[in-house]
Amino acid sequence: MKSILIVGSSRGIGAELARYFSQSGDKVIGVSRSESSHCEWIKADISTAEGIQDVAKKIANKTIDALIFSCGIWEDEGFTDTFDFRKTSYTETYNIMLANLVAPIELTKAISKNLSAATNPRAIYLGALSGLDHIASIQVAYAASKFGLRGAIQSLRKALKAEGIGFTVINPGNVATEEVLMDIEQGGIKEQVPIPISDIILSTEMILSLSISVELGDINLMQKDN
Repeated sequence: MKSILIVGSSRGIGAELARYFSQSGDKVIGVSRSESSHCEWIKADISTAEGIQDVAKKIANKTIDALIFSCGIWEDEGFTDTFDFRKTSYTETYNIMLANLVAPIELTKAISKNLSAATNPRAIYLGALSGLDHIASIQVAYAASKFGLRGAIQSLRKALKAEGIGFTVINPGNVATEEVLMDIEQGGIKEQVPIPISDIILSTEMILSLSISVELGDINLMQKDN
């Protein structure tokens, strides 16, 4: 049985992962602002220093086998036909950077000792295809935050080398969460075949099953039919 900390556990990919690993017999600790199911829930806003401190205090000296950071926000009307980058406010850009880039750096720092206490610790972050070279979207703040996340994880791998943590970023296209499927149905985003959530789960399982001698950097999951 693994002890897995999932950030962003109340909805989307994070909620699906919390459900899966809990039902598989692992101990899941979920972090989110709204109540999370299938886990021991920590209410916290990790885009704030206080929220990160709350998480660190509540897990105290517990050993964490895996961190899964699945929290992410994007611009209002992002990924819709009506989106206009020039209308993005300073506050919106700032908040996206806090949630998508500053939070994973600071949270990883805060719980690094909890991870290093595990036999084969893993830290997994949900990035995006728009954070890859030459695939940037017109959602400038979101793309920049996900591009920066990849750079931050590369640096964390070096900065925390002594802790023995394996760092991986999963960069998917649109994933078939309830929210994405609803957006497709309502025309918020174009008709498409999203990536099954099972592929995210299988990718995560594969990372967690790797031996302690293996480091896996990026996993990029692209939709075939788009």
